[in-house]
Formats: sequence, structure tokens, C-alpha cells
Amino acid sequence: MRVATAVGAAVVARLPRLGAALLPRLARLACVVAGGLLLYASFPTRNWWWAAVPAAALLGWVLTRAATTAIGGLGYGFVFGLVFYLPLLPWVGSLVGPVPWVVLAMLCAAFPAAFSLFAVVVRGLPGWPLWFAVLWAAQEWAKSTFPFGGFPWGVVAYGQTHGPFLPLAQLGGSTLLSVAVMLIGFSGTAIALEIAAWWHGPGGQRTAEPDAAVDPPGHTDSAPPAVVLPGICICLVLLASVIVWPQVRHAGTGSGGEPPVTIAVVQGNVPRLGLGFNDQRRAVLDNHVRETLRLAEDVRAGTAPQPQFVIWPEDSSDIDPLVNTDAALEISQAAVTVGAPILIGSVLAVPGSPPDDPRFTNTMIVWNPSTGPADRHDKQIVQPFGEYLPMRSFFRHLSGYADRAGNMVPGAGNGVVHIAGVPLGVATCWEVIFDRAPRKAVLDGAQLLAVPANNATFNQTMSEQQLAFARLRAVEHDRYVVVAGTTGISAVIAPDGAELVSTDFFQPAYLDIAVRLKTRLTPATRWAPVLQWVLLVVAGAVVLVGMRHNGWFARPVRLRSTAGDEASSAGTPPRDPPPGQGPSDPPPAEGGDRTPPPGGGEDSPLPEGGRRPSRHSGRHRGAT
Repeated sequence: MRVATAVGAAVVARLPRLGAALLPRLARLACVVAGGLLLYASFPTRNWWWAAVPAAALLGWVLTRAATTAIGGLGYGFVFGLVFYLPLLPWVGSLVGPVPWVVLAMLCAAFPAAFSLFAVVVRGLPGWPLWFAVLWAAQEWAKSTFPFGGFPWGVVAYGQTHGPFLPLAQLGGSTLLSVAVMLIGFSGTAIALEIAAWWHGPGGQRTAEPDAAVDPPGHTDSAPPAVVLPGICICLVLLASVIVWPQVRHAGTGSGGEPPVTIAVVQGNVPRLGLGFNDQRRAVLDNHVRETLRLAEDVRAGTAPQPQFVIWPEDSSDIDPLVNTDAALEISQAAVTVGAPILIGSVLAVPGSPPDDPRFTNTMIVWNPSTGPADRHDKQIVQPFGEYLPMRSFFRHLSGYADRAGNMVPGAGNGVVHIAGVPLGVATCWEVIFDRAPRKAVLDGAQLLAVPANNATFNQTMSEQQLAFARLRAVEHDRYVVVAGTTGISAVIAPDGAELVSTDFFQPAYLDIAVRLKTRLTPATRWAPVLQWVLLVVAGAVVLVGMRHNGWFARPVRLRSTAGDEASSAGTPPRDPPPGQGPSDPPPAEGGDRTPPPGGGEDSPLPEGGRRPSRHSGRHRGAT
């Protein structure tokens, strides 16, 4: 009893210290949670584009705290990413259960976590908001590339399709747009921190606080707030948006001298949603033929214009029309009746694949009324864990859904088919979220872009997010984009990102509209990959500089003045002492005293765990 009383008294005595240590951490944790939710709100279906800016600001505030170590930054970044991706990707779990959804969100959250770790490394450098934005671009590139070809879902730029910064996509694609938005948020944090620190701590009298920002050596709090560089960054982003906007707006509907063509999009719907939507033989094909025949009737009645060609969605023919005569006859009948070629989607067997391991391609075929199949596009970026399963033998032991994944192989080609004399770029469903697919088609002559999609296995939220990707591609490449979905949302998007017409979800429908063929190549089409590689090189360089700045590389210890005298007597001039260090002062400790190494090291102020404050703790003035 006496021991228990003593233990209880000790615990009670330590509660104030525990609270003092936890409260700042809880405040930082609340900030990253709020930041992740705000970034999610910038995406469809909320479309609060502006929310991405305070999301970046909150994350930047947490990562510039002196008490946030590199390992702490890793944890805060992971929480930020998890809170962002979990509500962004619920459609993954709507059919296959919560485990794949949570696992995918955790894998995606690892990339903001890595960003945050490196951000702590470089936060002591002058101009940290710019370096943070560059590092963010690097993590988005990494997530869009690894593993299994990457997963670009969640790139910040895709949440800006309803905002004023969208024209920047025409200059540098999704990469520049993401950098610009994050740069505004980080720069806003830098300005707020500088002004607040200057206001509350004149004359250098401010005491060290757990949530103070990191200072470079040699500054004084009496100096005016360093807001020049972050202010310039914000002004440059706004100025670039204003300059590019007239060009983007001029590219919109009804403008320009390019030749118009009338196109039709058919959304046939499916008999039921879910992974088994394709089980009923010919049901999906019949639906699309039926809606095409309704379009033909309206054309004959004069209530719809005659289309030059018709676009069906991905998987619109649920059986292979190249080996099934009945399917081929039904498609030919629809093409003859409507009086135009049809771009159809089907899954085709790869010739020569073994019977015990059949391979398939996800193919879009141009079907002419009189001659049948012509040009084709085999999907080149196939979806892992859906259209094919990497490491199938391993994952088969983890989930019964493993054997339901397809066995598709990527195709070849440039993504361009010719239909009714028009060079049409095709990015089939999943391909539209990857920068390289539509860019390659446009560079190889595509004057119009099509995104045939099959979202019957998912829900409306996923379709709305995919539509945002198509809007960005329209602005990025100055092309009309035609989205054709089996269940929706089908739409036609102008080069300025405006949605001209669209269908409802889960409803059979068709769209019939005139669009313009475009030939101009935008700066993003030509140079966005170069910008991406430049940013990657800069990100790598700034991390190395940050590590050197923090003393994470071994440095040779400078000789004392006596050693210098000996060197002079031997004919070698003595080395100068470091700035601010007298000849008799001891040399700086190897390893520095600024940002702690990733392994941890001493924590910051005493309320955060007993760390002795460094000489340069306090406000960070590295924004200039």
C-alpha cells in the first residue's frame, strides 16, 4: 500500500511536466491533421481549391518548429498523408473491403512522410519555402513512379481544376501547378512567422519556446521581418497565372480558327455495378448498341447533328468482336445505322499466349461502317492489382481477391488512332492520370483527346476525381478532351477546362457536340518533363546542402593558432579562424548544433524532453 501511494504521488508530481511536454506535440499533431483534411477538401467532390494553400501552410509551420526533429517530421508527414489519402480513396474499399483501402492509403502516406523528413533537413537554409516546394514536387514524382509504375492519384494539381491557378498547367503541367500552390502556402507561413516573431520579440528579448522556429546563425530579433523572398514567390505565382489566363481563355469553346468536327459520346450503362459487372454475356454491348441506335434515330429526326464519329467507353463490348461474329455484326449494324465510325473498347486475347496462362490487352478499336476494324490502341499503362497482379503467387496467400485480378499486358504504339480522318489521342481510363500518356499522343499529332473509361467497378466519387484529371489535361495540352464512361460521368471538356456537356451517373445517355481540332503545342507539352528533371536535381542538391549545413557530414577540425604558428614556421600560412571565432577560441564541435540527425539525438527545449537549447535556437529567418 505504501509503495502504491509513493508511485501515485510520483506520477502526480510529474503530471505538470508531462503536460508541458505533450501540449506542444498535440498542437503540432492537430495542425497536420487539419492540414491533411484541408488538402482532401481541395479535391472533388468538395472542390475547395483554396484549401490546399492553408494545408501547405499548416504543414510548413509544423516542420519549421525547433522541437520537430527529423524523425518527428517523418511521423508528422505520415499523419498528414494518412489523413489526406484515407478520405480521398474510399472507393477502393467500397468493393474489395477496408484492408486494401487502408494499405493503399498508408503506402501513399509514406511519400509525404519522406518529404517531411527531408524538409526538416533543409529548413535551416535561406529560402526554405522554395526548397520545401521543390521537395514536394520530388515526392509527387516519386509517388507517380514507384512502386509498380506509380500512383499519381492525389497530386495537388488535380485539386486545382476549379481554381485560378489552373492556367499554370499550360506552362509546366501538373508539376508546376503543384509547386506553385505549395509555394504559396509555405511562403505564407514564412511571412506569418517572421512578422509574429518580430512583433513579439523586439530587441532579442524573446525567450526560447518549444514551438519557436529554427534560426540561422548570426541573426538578431531586432532586425525587420525577412519577408522579401516569400513575398516575391507569391507575387510570381499570381503574376504568371494572370499572364497565362488570357491565352487559356482564348483557347476555349467557340474561339480560334481551327476546323470544327461533330463528335458523339455514347454511355450505355451496365446491368449491375461491382466486380461482376461483366459477367452477363453481351449485356454491356447491347446497351451501347441500343443507345447508338437511339442517337441515329434522333439524327434522322433532325433533333441531333450528324456526328463525324462516335466514341464508346472502355470495355463497351464485353466480348471480343474480333473472334465473335455476332458481336462484330451488332457493332457493324450500329456503325452503319448512325453513319459514322465508332471507337469501341474491348478486351482481346493476345495471340500465342499459353492456354494455362492466357494474356489479354485492353484495346480501343476504330470500327468503320463498311470495312470493320481498323486502327487500334492497346492500353500501355495497365493498372496493378486490377488489370494485372504483380507477385500474384505471393498475394494469392493474402486475399481471395487476388485471382479476380486480370492478366493484361501493356501494349505498344503512340496512343494515336485515326478515325474519320481525325488523329485522335487515346488515354484509356487509368492512363489519363499519368503525364506521359496524353503528352506522347499530342506530340505525335493528336488534335483531340479521348478518355474512354469503365468506372462500373467503382462509384461516382472516383469518376468525379477522374474527370478532374481530364480537365487538367485539356488545359495542359490545349486540346478538347472527350470522356466516355460506361456508367458515367461522360463529358466534353474545352481547352480552357470548361465542362461543355456531361451526363448523369448510372444513366444511359449520349452526347452530340461540335468541337475544334487543335494543333498548337503548349510549353507544358514540350518542356514539362525537363522542368520535372530540373526540380529533381535541385531537390537532391538542396538536401545535400542541408545535410552539410546541419553538420551531418564529417568536417576536418581546424587547427588552433599554435598549430598555425607551427605551420607558418614550416613555410605554410596559417588558416583563418571561422567567422565569429577568435584565434584562441576552441574549434566548433564536429557535427554542428543545428538540426538533429534522423536518428534522433538531443531533443529541443527542456519542456519537450530535457534537451539543452542550441546556440541558434529560436526564430528562423531563412526566408531571404
